[in-house]
Amino acid sequence: MGKVAFVFPGQGSQAVGMGRAAAETDAGRQVFARADAALGDSLSKLCFEGPEAELQLTANAQPAILTTSIALLHVLDRECDVTAGHSLGEYSANVAAGTLTFDAAVALVRKRGQYMQAAVPVGVGAMAAVLGGDSKTVERICEETGGVVTPVNYNCPGQLVIAGEADSVARASAALVEAGSKVKALPVSAPFHCALMKPAEERLAVDLNAAEFRDPQRPIYVNVEAAKVSSAAAAREALIRQVSRPVRWQQSVEAMLEDGVSLFVEIGPGKVLVNMIKRIAKDVERVSVETPKDVEAARAAIAKHRSA
Repeated sequence: MGKVAFVFPGQGSQAVGMGRAAAETDAGRQVFARADAALGDSLSKLCFEGPEAELQLTANAQPAILTTSIALLHVLDRECDVTAGHSLGEYSANVAAGTLTFDAAVALVRKRGQYMQAAVPVGVGAMAAVLGGDSKTVERICEETGGVVTPVNYNCPGQLVIAGEADSVARASAALVEAGSKVKALPVSAPFHCALMKPAEERLAVDLNAAEFRDPQRPIYVNVEAAKVSSAAAAREALIRQVSRPVRWQQSVEAMLEDGVSLFVEIGPGKVLVNMIKRIAKDVERVSVETPKDVEAARAAIAKHRSA
């Protein structure tokens, strides 16, 4: 019998209307009410009704995605063996593992979004998706470009993201196109997961060090090392370090596969992670829980998996 992994999406999966169906259940409604109370404003109204421009702001998108993910987790009402999240999604993974309370996590990610946005003025940094390039070529070209530009998301084979100073990202993008990759500028307000985020990391470290962490009830595969952690201290340190370091998602999925995971359940808005996982291991079983309508199929997959 293989293991079941719950995986949680990061920023970029937000959309007006997300979580509305989950909040129509008792379990989901309670999670949104707790988020509103913890933040002191109506995050639920912003998720359900918008406006979209306000929802897209980093300081709103991050708690909105976390809250929607945890509401759906409560509606699903099943256990996993291991968990992981992509960037912001690692906070959802910590809640799922019992490392952080939801109330603490939603307050932390609001600050995380604020600090990340404040670290780099709009227009100074940039991000771009690199399609079709291998990681070694992307790393080499970024290194040769000069300035601040590095690979920041290792998503799946043939899909990386680079970030850094806008001019350096533009020059690296041109070189990558010349080397045969397709490059697409991303409409983001800050260059996440690169060295320019160090000021945000330092500010967030103060809040994370003040927060109560417990040893996780199940292993969490963290972004920075693409390896599992099983202590409160290691989980906290991973959340601090990930702010200015790459998200090693492909390597995290590969580590989970190596450790016996054979069912991935993505919980939260969108289907970004199950699509990436398909490109990493096309034959592994995967299901997505985006609304309560998806819950029965996910429960059936988990039950089938448990009895295999």
